[in-house]
Amino acid sequence: MTVGEPILNAFRFQRDVAPTSPLYGRLLGAVVDDAMRGGVCADVLEHTPPDVEPVLDALPLRLMGGVHRLVLDGDAPELAAYYPSVGGRFDPDEPASDPTEAFLATIATYRDAMIASLSRAVQTNEVGRCASLLPGFLEVASTTGLPLRVLEVGTSAGLNLRWDHYRYEGGADSTAFGDPQSSLRFAGVYDDPLPRLDASAVVVERRGCDRSPIDAGSAEGSQLLRSFVWADQVERFAALDAALAIAKSSPVEIDRADAHAWVDDQLRDRREGRATVIFHSIVWQYLAPETRAGIKDSIHAAGARASSRAPIAWLRMEPGTDPAAGAEVRLTMWPGGAERIVARTGYHGRPVRLCK
Repeated sequence: MTVGEPILNAFRFQRDVAPTSPLYGRLLGAVVDDAMRGGVCADVLEHTPPDVEPVLDALPLRLMGGVHRLVLDGDAPELAAYYPSVGGRFDPDEPASDPTEAFLATIATYRDAMIASLSRAVQTNEVGRCASLLPGFLEVASTTGLPLRVLEVGTSAGLNLRWDHYRYEGGADSTAFGDPQSSLRFAGVYDDPLPRLDASAVVVERRGCDRSPIDAGSAEGSQLLRSFVWADQVERFAALDAALAIAKSSPVEIDRADAHAWVDDQLRDRREGRATVIFHSIVWQYLAPETRAGIKDSIHAAGARASSRAPIAWLRMEPGTDPAAGAEVRLTMWPGGAERIVARTGYHGRPVRLCK
């Protein structure tokens, strides 16, 4: 059994960019070593669907999500002992604390489930990215003086569509935004120069689209989302659980639709008296080139029709010019089409550094 270099390189890349997850760094390395030996990982990865591009379609995270799902469901108790998401413990500096054997044994035991996981697209719903997007939303609200209509591309379960239901602290002069009683609180996220978070922003309409929407209120949907969070990043895990709890009492409209057709349809008619914000985060790379081009054309066409009473904004958090350095939060506003980089941030939404 042999595994092609594109697949091995995808796992090597993911291993090397996971310094904040010692557990996943160790396990991704174990996948590479085992696959090169022709072990069970080689057997599983040989069944990668031909239409899955190893890097762009996040093949390593598909496999890791499949394993994590087994742990969360209680089907891999020996491996669970190393997974902090279920109360386990992993110390990379302790030779005795090595999950590799249990990890490979789990993959072997659940070989068919692991192969099936390679066909399941990653949907992280990383709510930490809301903290990165927030300065953009506040800028649109303060600049236009209008309530917001927010439209998210690639919304998955719509957790980031509910960004205004969360609490953000640590702004300039101790300013904060959001409900002080919210169960999801972001603190210590913003680096100097600190943003002012005391602007008013009211969402009067929200909607999203996704090719495969997830029902955040269902047990299956919430467990699927939890499986894609890296198991030793307990803050991310806690934030997701808090967002899932909020989602149960805050329904949103999510359409199963092609992204370009949906954006074009949503922007066809102007909404007087509100600022329309099209936004997305770590989605652009997963769209086909023709879809990206179509969305961009639709947004620019809507921008050409915008007015001061019906402005359009395009807010996005996507990899920057140097992807290894993190993501950029860009904002384009019409009328006028002025564009600027609002902030630079990590891929999970922290730290956030404003760009003046």
